[in-house]
Amino acid sequence: MSMPSALASNTAHAQSASAKATSVKSGAAKADTVKADTVKSDHAALGLSSNEKLVVRNVVTDANGTKHIHYDRTYKGLKVVGGDLIVTRNKAGKLGTVRKNASGKVAVSSVTPTYSASKAKVTGQQKSHAVRTLKKDSDLVIFAGKGTPRLAYDVYVEGVRADKVPTRSHTYVDARTGKVLAVDDDIKTGSGRSIYVGNVTIGTKAHSGGGYEMTDAAGNYTTDVHNQGDPNTGSGPAGDLFLDSDDTWGNGTNSDRASAAVDAQYGAEKTFDYYKNVLGRNGIWDNGQGSRSRVHFADGMANAFWDGQQMTYGDGSDNNSPVLALDVAGHEMSHGVTENTAGLVYYGDAGGLNEANSDIFGTAVEWYANNSADTPDYLIGEKVDLFGNGDPLRYMDQPSKDGASKDCWSSSLGNLDPHYSSGPLNHWYYLTSEGSGAKTINGVNYNSPTCNNSSVTGIGHDKVEKIWFRTLTTKLTSNSNYKAAREGAITSAIELYGASSQECKSVESAFNAISVPAGSASCDGGSDPNPPTGDNLLKNPGFESGTVGWTGTAGPITNNSGRAAHTGSWKMWLGGNGQTASENESQTVSIPAGSDATLTYWLRVDSSESSRYYAYDKMQVQAVSGGTTKVLKSYSNVNADNTWHQVSVDLSAYAGKSVTLKFVMNEDAYLQTSFVVDDTSITAK
Repeated sequence: MSMPSALASNTAHAQSASAKATSVKSGAAKADTVKADTVKSDHAALGLSSNEKLVVRNVVTDANGTKHIHYDRTYKGLKVVGGDLIVTRNKAGKLGTVRKNASGKVAVSSVTPTYSASKAKVTGQQKSHAVRTLKKDSDLVIFAGKGTPRLAYDVYVEGVRADKVPTRSHTYVDARTGKVLAVDDDIKTGSGRSIYVGNVTIGTKAHSGGGYEMTDAAGNYTTDVHNQGDPNTGSGPAGDLFLDSDDTWGNGTNSDRASAAVDAQYGAEKTFDYYKNVLGRNGIWDNGQGSRSRVHFADGMANAFWDGQQMTYGDGSDNNSPVLALDVAGHEMSHGVTENTAGLVYYGDAGGLNEANSDIFGTAVEWYANNSADTPDYLIGEKVDLFGNGDPLRYMDQPSKDGASKDCWSSSLGNLDPHYSSGPLNHWYYLTSEGSGAKTINGVNYNSPTCNNSSVTGIGHDKVEKIWFRTLTTKLTSNSNYKAAREGAITSAIELYGASSQECKSVESAFNAISVPAGSASCDGGSDPNPPTGDNLLKNPGFESGTVGWTGTAGPITNNSGRAAHTGSWKMWLGGNGQTASENESQTVSIPAGSDATLTYWLRVDSSESSRYYAYDKMQVQAVSGGTTKVLKSYSNVNADNTWHQVSVDLSAYAGKSVTLKFVMNEDAYLQTSFVVDDTSITAK
């Protein structure tokens, strides 16, 4: 039986070979849970007051057991907007990197408001621009997203604007002065006309009453709300499942409800499959639950809603099918992923990152589906034809071609609408994927310039997506800016592919190419903000720039206050786990021929082991060169005296060679021993 263009027949929900997940060095990260004692330990390690509580938002666990725990906070029982932070713990549970949103401070002098709540509600109503209000409420919160933390009203307005765009607006009003601190909106919208994806396969199953229902094995399902409720906001009934007697759905016309439902179902399924099979995330919420799509035809509008969080809408005088191109569907549902991971707000730099993140993963879903009727490309919403001239909504190779988006980052970027401040990160994604210059991909001509007239080498979109997804889920907080995105992406590239890899270098050079200033994260061969200084051949010898220059186990290089540094606040803390653990950190240097080279470092050992005769927990300092490992020094719990000692080792035997300095620790299952290293140096004279 022939099927109409764009709509579908389906029995089994199959995955093509090209859709299989590809692995990277560290393996796929997955969500996990956190025990109450871990939360308590993090609270203590972070030095938080008794007024502050940590609330787990999201947890990602690497293949090596490292956990990235994203917390929200409360202060004296009030929600802290922008108080989120990420704590990294290695497999043994030792605290590593801590990334705090904004200043990290949340305390206010008083939680008693002096400005009228009713006046704040009036302000919130005005800022929402809603001409029809369905719901209005306010709560006291601590606003800590930018500047000094302040007591504020979170004025929530749910309604519809004059242009029929829905809003679920949060206006943050200072509870002492009445000043508007920020306006955010839960709804991130896209608009357009009919979308066709050719003959497609969707997931269905037998219905209890006979025939078939539009529900796949993962629980993605689509309902018809029969024009009930509000077509703009998605409020109203859940709707009835789409049913069919012969498992062949739709006729391909704009006014056919089942045809629109196929578009919605297909987009939801491909998005779910992409996140699960490629990125290892089990659905939007990482809980294996599929998405619910609702289709609503009313008043010349044909709307589609995914779980009531994001939506797309038609804008014609007749029944238009929903804006359900693959990239648009992936874009909208990816806003839900952002909400449940980094929680990027929708204003400032973070708003641009939020919108670009959805563009990136909407494009990724299109590449993953590889549908001949919607050929993968680096254009956003090209099938929507919103303008009636075939132009897409956005161009990733040169965002400014839409007339409003920016190609390059600047300090004023955060003042723009997120759809336009997203431009530089979209540009970065294209450059890192395909490189700079003119080229033709899948029949589309691109010409991506750089803001610094440099050349960028592409590494393929699939690798870039893995790097960016790790950045989103383990490095970014709610108010992260472009500089934080650069730091996070370079660090993620190092973790996945290595500091000397082309992947890392392309990520870094593409951020240079969109004018995002360099921070502390750097690839080998790139511009290094922490080069060796003076006669010291080691990079970042005192660890004050975190892991820059060093590679090894996540966690030992830390500013955790549990052990003091020799100088500064960062050090290498090996051991201290009180359970079986192995850790290492290393750095490679080239020692000039004919030189006298010396390694020096400061070491402090303390232990809970009682024996002064038996070595239970051990640490070695090694030199690795030409495939040969030499133990330079050995330590154990026997050496514990809680005192700093400077150690010197002759490395003249390695003159003219490349040598890797390596610190290796092995701890047994009982009682901790801590080996703290700081202020390292390799000099050659």
